[in-house]
Amino acid sequence: MRLKALISSAMLATACLAGIGEVAAQQPKVLNLAFVGRVTAPEGVAMTAFAEEIKAKTNGRIEIRLHPGGALGGDREVLEGLQLGTVDLTVPSTSVIANFVPDVQVFDIPFLFRDFDHAQAVLEGPIGQEILAKFKVKGLQGLAFGGIGFRQLTNSRRPVNGPDDVRGLKIRTQENQIHLQVWRALGALPTPMALPEVFTALQQGVVDGQENPIGAILNNKFGQVQKYLTITNHAFTPVGFVMAPRAFEALSPEDQKLFVEAGRRAMAICKDEV
Repeated sequence: MRLKALISSAMLATACLAGIGEVAAQQPKVLNLAFVGRVTAPEGVAMTAFAEEIKAKTNGRIEIRLHPGGALGGDREVLEGLQLGTVDLTVPSTSVIANFVPDVQVFDIPFLFRDFDHAQAVLEGPIGQEILAKFKVKGLQGLAFGGIGFRQLTNSRRPVNGPDDVRGLKIRTQENQIHLQVWRALGALPTPMALPEVFTALQQGVVDGQENPIGAILNNKFGQVQKYLTITNHAFTPVGFVMAPRAFEALSPEDQKLFVEAGRRAMAICKDEV
């Protein structure tokens, strides 16, 4: 009788463990994707499409959880999170990536690209791919390059019709040495600042203006606190779709290939949304 009871208990325990294993197997692997833009911004639309493709093509095994609008911090903080393994994916401007991978600074040279097609050809070509491959030694896994358009200038003080009109303006910029040097050379007072802080800084007069692609200006509603817009096209804004190496290496080879290919398709969607 005692032996029968022991056998029954063992069978019950085995069944429970099998059930727990089955439930665990059904739970999707969740990866966190953080970015400073809104979900309606070009990169936000692209990341939504990426998340949907990954979920569909892995039959729900992998879920990409979006954290838009700087919910997990500015571009620099999120990139540091990737290096630490606390965030899995992000899509920041290369102007901020330059603080980690200096080679991408070449893309910040003013008036470097003729148009979006020219920029895309360089980013997707041998030059762009050679630079993307250098991310790994800096604790980042590059998936793809894309872009969100050319940068324009807004301010609340006066129309800007020429270089002299910029003199003395306090301009919010990204934390990028080339950007800072260019604005200083024009006599402006550049102030690096994370994107989530910019609206309030403009509203309170901490800075007079800012420079961003049109999509970012509209999505962040800067027109509510800025009076003048100048179409300068002074710099193209590439973005890098970046992943934490630890998260990438935990994927199977098939899933790694899927992430890279889906990342490239997402960057094409981003371009179409600009």
